[in-house]
Amino acid sequence: MAVKPYDKNSSKKQQVEEMFDGISKKYDFLNHFLSVGIDKRWRKKVRKMIAEKKHKNILDVATGTGDLCVELSKIDGTKLTGFDLSRGMLDIGEEKIKRKGLTDRITFIHGDGENMPFEDNTFDAVTVAFGVRNFENLEQGLSECYRVLKQGGELVVLEFSNPEKFPIKQLFNFYSGKVMPTVGGMFSKDKSAYKYLHDSSRAFPNGKAFTDILEKVDFVNPTIKPLSMGIASIYRATKK
Repeated sequence: MAVKPYDKNSSKKQQVEEMFDGISKKYDFLNHFLSVGIDKRWRKKVRKMIAEKKHKNILDVATGTGDLCVELSKIDGTKLTGFDLSRGMLDIGEEKIKRKGLTDRITFIHGDGENMPFEDNTFDAVTVAFGVRNFENLEQGLSECYRVLKQGGELVVLEFSNPEKFPIKQLFNFYSGKVMPTVGGMFSKDKSAYKYLHDSSRAFPNGKAFTDILEKVDFVNPTIKPLSMGIASIYRATKK
């Protein structure tokens, strides 16, 4: 059964949109505070991977408030499109890129990542940071990423993992399962949202299970780069 943010009869997609709209104003502060800034280092690693391949026309799916788009804008000549289900998150992102003078480099579009309004073979690269676990239908979302990529284009996914080694596994599970929902709930007034972030990460098919799904939807040469002792991973795969 799909992990959902709330105990409601509505679809996961509707609940995820409602959740992120609700926490959007506190999201950036809590994201960086609760991760102790480690998430910024992870995004830099994604940027270096994208820069290696000289990708220029990039789609960032589940862009949220656009942090990864801002990071990728440090690569000269990139044209960035941020796409997200939550209008509230994009509103915060638009304010951010105005402050940073990036409105000529970054465009935000509101919509469903499982049914994107782009032509086939449009982008050199597609990135997703902490967003694939929010798809209602994971394979459909990944298939859409595949469709909009050019032949030879690359998908780069940054996502939380389930660390296996003692004591990292125990510490991470305690922190993400107990501390994050409590602190996140205090500031955002929505403890369920931060419990969902933990539960959805635990339920996500990380590691080889995820690369198997990438291959199932026709991506080739998937790789896994573990980060911070297995707390997160960067997955890369290519459109054949």
